[in-house]
Amino acid sequence: MEITRANALRFGKQLEVATIAWMLIEAVISIGAGVAARSVLLTAFGIDSVIELLSGIVVFRRLSLEAKGAATDEVEDIETTTTRISALLLVLLCAYVLISSLVGLALRLTPEGSIAGIVISAVAVAAMPLLAHLKRRVNRVLGSPSLRADIAESVSCAYLAGVTLAGLLVSMLTGWWWVQYLAALGLLIWLVPEAREALAEGQIIGRLRGKGDKHE
Repeated sequence: MEITRANALRFGKQLEVATIAWMLIEAVISIGAGVAARSVLLTAFGIDSVIELLSGIVVFRRLSLEAKGAATDEVEDIETTTTRISALLLVLLCAYVLISSLVGLALRLTPEGSIAGIVISAVAVAAMPLLAHLKRRVNRVLGSPSLRADIAESVSCAYLAGVTLAGLLVSMLTGWWWVQYLAALGLLIWLVPEAREALAEGQIIGRLRGKGDKHE
């Protein structure tokens, strides 16, 4: 059965509400548990959740504006601002992971285990691929670049959750405290390309917006 654009917009908004709610929970628990356990790995996962929370809010507003028949300029302004904020946060997150992990390893700062961290990352490993699959179905109808980027972030969240879960489990079961730092550094495999892409996208959008303003 073919989905109409109106139905796709409605379902897409519902998916983004679910994303926003989950990312808020994930961020609060991960950052809180990470700070309590002195875990760079878990805290980094929580900070990334904040970035994805921003993405969910932007996509929700974008879908809502289209559903209301708003002009595209308002949507573009929201996307431009949030893209640049997300890029800055990703760069800061990469710096935090790199510096904190190297300092932790050098000073032998032993992070503690976290049952809350294991539970939240395990749920994310299971839930995020399903959420990404449902968003892809919606975007086949909408063809939205913002939603496509949000889908990529949902997939990335699943990978980050998997690395976080593995790092926490191994360190808790074996007592190898340094595994958490290595796993945190492993997050950079996904975070660095995301930061580069967000920086490039922010610059491109800014140039396009600037050219558009000159022509007006």
